[in-house]
Amino acid sequence: MEEKQKNKKKWLLILLLLLLALGGISAYFFTRPEAKPVSMVSGEFLPEGKDANKISDAELKKMAQQKVDRSKFNMVIAPDATFESSDQAGELIIQNPTNNAYPVNVEITREDNGELIYTSGAIQPGYEVKEAKLEKKLSKGDYPATAKFSLYDDKTNEKKGEVAAKITIHVKN
Repeated sequence: MEEKQKNKKKWLLILLLLLLALGGISAYFFTRPEAKPVSMVSGEFLPEGKDANKISDAELKKMAQQKVDRSKFNMVIAPDATFESSDQAGELIIQNPTNNAYPVNVEITREDNGELIYTSGAIQPGYEVKEAKLEKKLSKGDYPATAKFSLYDDKTNEKKGEVAAKITIHVKN
């Protein structure tokens, strides 16, 4: 019977130690401070903002308008060009208004055979051609033609687009 008594005390001691362990663990979890997640960042990271301010609505609108303005192009060419003879300079009016964003090159070709009869070279915004000499000899008469405006980026020299207009070349002699 003593043996039974010793086993009972041993089990009570184990139970008591188990209850104490459970009580200690419970106390630890209920009394510890709330865990906060920690972010780990490796390598370089974006620092906090310092001097930057939000772009105002007025500035955003201005920037959007500048993009629109760079995409617009006003083509100005007189519908008729008159030459006393094809080997003399004559009146040929081409303008690249200041509100255009790109320089242009204008090529004039005959409608009947596609022959190139004039090339302007670069015309910057705010510049114009008032008088020019044809690159091909033409007989007396009227020549329906197409003036093709090629727009170029002035920084990269990349072609940005084309527009065309019909004109008539008049050669008097």
